[in-house]
Amino acid sequence: MRSAVMAKLRFILGDHLSRNLASLRDIDKDHDIVLMAEVGGESTIVGFHKQKLVLIYSAMRHFAEALRAEGITVDYVSLDCPNNTQSLDGELKRALNRHDVEAVVVTEPGAWRVRALMDKWEQNLGVPVEIREDDRFICSHERFSAWAKGRKSLRMEFFYREMRRETGLLMKDSRPEGGQWNLDAENRSPLPPGHRAPERLRFSPDAETRRVIGLVRERFPDNFGEIEPFSWAVTRHDALRALDHFIAAALPGFGTYQDAMKSGEPFLHHGLLSAYLNIGLLGAEEVCAAAQRAYYAGDAPLNAAEGFIRQVLGWREYVRGIYWWKMPDYAQTNFLGAQRDLPWFYWSGETDMNCMANAIDDTRRHAYAHHIQRLMVTGNFALLASIEPRQIEAWYLAVYIDAFDWVELPNVHGMVMFADGGLLASKPYAASGAYINRMSDYCAGCRYSPKVKDSENACPITLLYWNFLIENRRVLQANPRMAMAYRNLDRMDASAVQGMQQRATRFLDGLNAGVTTTNPPLQGELDL
Repeated sequence: MRSAVMAKLRFILGDHLSRNLASLRDIDKDHDIVLMAEVGGESTIVGFHKQKLVLIYSAMRHFAEALRAEGITVDYVSLDCPNNTQSLDGELKRALNRHDVEAVVVTEPGAWRVRALMDKWEQNLGVPVEIREDDRFICSHERFSAWAKGRKSLRMEFFYREMRRETGLLMKDSRPEGGQWNLDAENRSPLPPGHRAPERLRFSPDAETRRVIGLVRERFPDNFGEIEPFSWAVTRHDALRALDHFIAAALPGFGTYQDAMKSGEPFLHHGLLSAYLNIGLLGAEEVCAAAQRAYYAGDAPLNAAEGFIRQVLGWREYVRGIYWWKMPDYAQTNFLGAQRDLPWFYWSGETDMNCMANAIDDTRRHAYAHHIQRLMVTGNFALLASIEPRQIEAWYLAVYIDAFDWVELPNVHGMVMFADGGLLASKPYAASGAYINRMSDYCAGCRYSPKVKDSENACPITLLYWNFLIENRRVLQANPRMAMAYRNLDRMDASAVQGMQQRATRFLDGLNAGVTTTNPPLQGELDL
């Protein structure tokens, strides 16, 4: 017979797989029940990469088993459960009918759309619903708002400095280690000839993960991406092993070569930790502390430790702050008026542009591409080609294993597409083929040349770069960080500029020529 103590239903979402989660911290193991549900409605918002679905479902199942091992009661609804309503609302309602509970406790989600659903649960379901702030992040909503309020400029660099001061990370008394806050200038080197990237620790699927692979293969056969080999960690134990391996093997070269790209080398010195951070298997403070320890132990140079900590403590916390401070209106802006449809080759990878083909192929095989591939290859092309922001945002959310709305939207909307008009970035991150040639080996194997502008073999990205400057001159030329680009444009021969524009226009007009189908992953509506 149940005790007089009333139970609470703790609803845990697929990116909340942390034992230190706010809604689990005070759980009563004798009375409370944890609800976890694999729901098809959330899995088809944009048609996620198969490996992303495998990661989330398998990690959820392993997390549920870890909770059961503690003696916690877990009500787990699998995707193929016959009575699964395939919605968060529906599964919560069914669970309330199954269990005698007095309240629901949940941690706020990572998407504004889901938060809007949660806000209606109490009224619609007739039970108290407590929505707790997700305090796995270092900077709270209130702290970010206090920093942002009244500022004319919301540059990440100034936010990052305050976070360094408050956490003490890489600080010596009140000054930054080494005397500089930001060592990004030391982190822009291309790979030298013969450079060998460290071999990375990857993980073989266990029996449960293999079952999930079979389920995803059956239920989502047309989704983007290869499902195998699947080699991501799905438990906290293995995520911690991945962190230790990165710190020992890859962090020492991470800083210097973090902007480099190389054919056939999708990982290089990068962390491969963001997916684990974003679903809860790792914590932001612990990964920053690990990088700091490596620096103080003499196992990693300062530019590597600082560069990594800046990505987590600075950029990750900053974009999350922007998201919750500015949504939902933020997603509706389109400063440059971009309207072109996403080209089919973002899904097929079939393009003669070797840089794009490489980045998309890495994405297809691993559900991963590192930040420079995302920003300066696939993102740069989308910016220069004036792709409608919502379409490219949906693509990033779909294909990358670490992409969740709170982190994907500001990064793509603001950083990649400049759709917010400069709230997040001080200028558009637009670059010609010369940048890609300098930072990668992609151009050596390409039919196009970044060194010519006046032939049909001219790099489309170079042509689109100059065309982008011309088409957006009215809104960009007053930006002081664009002054040099416009001076260079004005030095060019008028007939040469006209020829580049004509070739750029022909290229853009032919992007989706002959394509008669719409890719299924974008049929879902991002209802923000």
